[in-house]
Amino acid sequence: MLTDRVLDKTVPIPLYYQLKTILLDEMNKGNYPVGGMIPNENDLSQLFDISRTTIRQAITELVQEGKLYRIKSKGTFVSKPKITQLVVNQNQRYDDYIRSTGRVPSTEVIEMKVIPMPDCLIKLGAGDKTSKAIYIYRKRLADGEPVMRMVSYLPFDKCEFILNADFTKSSLPDVLKTNENTRIHRITRTIEAIAAGPDDMKILDMEPGSPVLHITTIDYNHKNENVSYTRSFYRGDQNNFFIEIIEK
Repeated sequence: MLTDRVLDKTVPIPLYYQLKTILLDEMNKGNYPVGGMIPNENDLSQLFDISRTTIRQAITELVQEGKLYRIKSKGTFVSKPKITQLVVNQNQRYDDYIRSTGRVPSTEVIEMKVIPMPDCLIKLGAGDKTSKAIYIYRKRLADGEPVMRMVSYLPFDKCEFILNADFTKSSLPDVLKTNENTRIHRITRTIEAIAAGPDDMKILDMEPGSPVLHITTIDYNHKNENVSYTRSFYRGDQNNFFIEIIEK
């Protein structure tokens, strides 16, 4: 525990960095488990005989790195490991990412219905105002905690068969690949950072203004025809993205 640790003030390594390293080590050992509160600034100041400014710098960096999070008037707590998404030349399933962190994935279907063709599909040439589309609203969870919500639109004439699918057990790409005309051949994604809105607060249990990663995914078949349009909203405190670019 921290009572057995000391800072070496004789070396050129900054004290805040030494403290940061010690806190990380104690968290990795499980002495401060996920959701557990670390000692406050006053306690750390007395324990290590350093200024609160030094302590605040160490903790602030750990918060920025997603290792800790603060709750006003309560304290600083250990964060859950973020779910790292790999953005490379493959379409790995979200459930696989969740399992890679040792957590159990699950999906809730909030709503699935047939609606008039939305503008987002019309602009992609999937139909017109007289056409129909399938609307699917899902929530993804890890260990029962909401981490992402997603809204999907699919052209009804190509994708009517998915209305019989159980999306609590199957992913949308897996269902689409059962039909050659809807098998995903090409994908485009746009990523932007936004502030949590009313739906994020309601579905994802987020605080107003908390960071959200908004990703728009457009899928195409082998004929370069649109087969789905999905807007996904990821909790910023639960997810991050790793992007690899390979030059040819």
